[in-house]
Parts: sequence; C-alpha cells; structure tokens
Amino acid sequence: MLPFEFIVSGRPVSHQTKDKKRLQAWKEQVRQAAKARWCLDAPVGDFVRVIITHYYDAPPGDESAVPDSDNIVKPVRDALNGLIYVDDYQITDFVSRRRNLNASFRVKGMSTALAEGFCRGEEFLHILVEIAPDPVDLS
Repeated sequence: MLPFEFIVSGRPVSHQTKDKKRLQAWKEQVRQAAKARWCLDAPVGDFVRVIITHYYDAPPGDESAVPDSDNIVKPVRDALNGLIYVDDYQITDFVSRRRNLNASFRVKGMSTALAEGFCRGEEFLHILVEIAPDPVDLS
C-alpha cells in the first residue's frame, strides 16, 4: 500500500565499494527493514516515485567522509526490487537528498518513521515510496 516509508539505521554503502560482501549485507539490511513494515503479499505494479533522504552525522562543513547521494541510490533501488515494486523500471521519479544531523530542523507533520529515525540518534536513511505523479502535470 502506497505511500510506504521506512528507515534504515547506519551509514549507507556506496555501490562503488570494492567490498562486495559489505555491499550485499547493506542491501539485505535495507530489504529487511522494508520487509518488516511492508504489509502486502506482493509488490505494487504501479509507477512510483522514490525519495531517499540520508541523514548523516558529520561535523558542519566537513562532509568528506559522507558518501555521495548518487552512489547510495542503486543499492537501495536494488534492495526494493521484487518486494515493494516488481522492478525498478517502475520508478519514474527519484529524489535523493542529504541532510546533516548536526543542523537544526523544522519538521511539520513528521511521520512516525521519520520520528523513529531521529529518536535513534544515529545516521539513517529515510525512504519513501509513493505513487508517481501524473506525467502530464508538469507543475
């Protein structure tokens, strides 16, 4: 059922890593976190929009150890294949954001999943999957 959201604790692993075991473990962690909240027996067949926000922990102004947004996307997309959506070709819109946990936030209407991420007090991904917007409406 969409929209669907969940969090994954910990630092994401880049798809460019040379440590393939670590990458596979990360994908499995993402998949298990999604599976724990997914209430349907099958993936959706609709076109979807996926929004990933990486809440990282780094000193303000020093993001050198934080993975690039584009490098954390593929493992997440792969992990959700066959569970949330049939295949990632269904993703028509994709948003990837990074936010430093050491910043100030004003959040209106915070979801339970996002609140859970903040309450854990560590780096996390917030992942939202929703029905894709109408491709004719360009607003």
